[in-house]
Amino acid sequence: MSRIDELIAKLCPDGVPHRALGEVGVFVRGNGLQKKDLVGSGVPAIHYGQVHTHYGVWASETKSFVTPEFAARLRKAEPGDLVIATTSEDDEAVGKAVAWLGGVPAAVSGDAYVYRHSLEPKYVAYFFQSERFQEQKKRGITGTKVRRVSGEHLAKIRIPVPPLQVQREIVRILDLFTTLEAELEAELEAELEARRRQYAHYRDSLLTFPEGSVRWAKLGTLAKRNKGTSITAARMKQIARADGPIRVFAGGQTIADVLEGSIPDEDVVRSPSIIVKSRGHIGFTYYDRPFTHKSELWSYSIQRDDVDQKFVYYYLLTQIPRLQEIASATSVKLPQLGVNDTDSLLIPLPPLEEQRRIVEILDKFDALVNDLSSGLPAEIAARRKQYEYYRDKLLTFGEKVD
Repeated sequence: MSRIDELIAKLCPDGVPHRALGEVGVFVRGNGLQKKDLVGSGVPAIHYGQVHTHYGVWASETKSFVTPEFAARLRKAEPGDLVIATTSEDDEAVGKAVAWLGGVPAAVSGDAYVYRHSLEPKYVAYFFQSERFQEQKKRGITGTKVRRVSGEHLAKIRIPVPPLQVQREIVRILDLFTTLEAELEAELEAELEARRRQYAHYRDSLLTFPEGSVRWAKLGTLAKRNKGTSITAARMKQIARADGPIRVFAGGQTIADVLEGSIPDEDVVRSPSIIVKSRGHIGFTYYDRPFTHKSELWSYSIQRDDVDQKFVYYYLLTQIPRLQEIASATSVKLPQLGVNDTDSLLIPLPPLEEQRRIVEILDKFDALVNDLSSGLPAEIAARRKQYEYYRDKLLTFGEKVD
């Protein structure tokens, strides 16, 4: 029997009471603090955006500060309170929380709540990460582009409230598990980065050909260039369906999956293609199912018997540094390519059998370093899932019936 089981059997043999968060604490909304108000020293301050990007389960020091004069007008988190980010574009991130364990109060921005409670602070913060919390939270999320959850809804979420001794034992175990998981994940990430550098070097070597050894052709002569769709992002959100067979890309990222007939058929590309991300960080995406993309992007579809399209995709990846320089020289504010920059790219064309051999090798290497279903990325994901499983198990109790 584990230490927690022993404590439960001794202290609450009839089960653990579950209480609404509003019964064991109060929610106080932050106010008046914006990014422009943050300074390098002064009174500790937590901006809601930093809860998403900077803080973990708990913090004893802040990344930013405000002046004492400005802090006097702001609501603050006392040591032991939670600071909760209540807005995000991502449902899962809404309600992300950090336990403030610093020695002095910390000013808190709007779009955040302070949760003042009578529980072990880190126990509550871990609960805010749990599947039980996520399930209850999702019922109260509102908004379209910006998703948010209110303090009134958070107050209704039920949390197991075992004795303080049990809460602290759970925190001790989760702290240890979190540290070990972070150390292992850091090692895996370092190995993954080394593998990616090795992969890029090997890929570039495979796709370098001595002068005169192969014929070359401009990309624009090998492929049909697809222009994309002019449908607005707002319209995409209206017609998005999780089970839609047509993927919509914008800026190199998926923004929606839509059903057949949702967009004009002439805007749908149904052959394997290479999508060009032409703004900011230049990139290419190979996609072999029906798709479309916003009109600021373009894509290439190659349908020739002597050209393997994925070979062309892998070769284009080797050209990203050069294309990034071209894009940066064109525009200072936001690097941007033109269609002529990619149309005019010279593509090497070794015999088709050699193209396919190179693709087969690079597919295997790519899976090892990038595929979420195999290789190191899959191992990292599995470690996170394992941690989440044990965290949720530790935070699950039989409920005491009052």
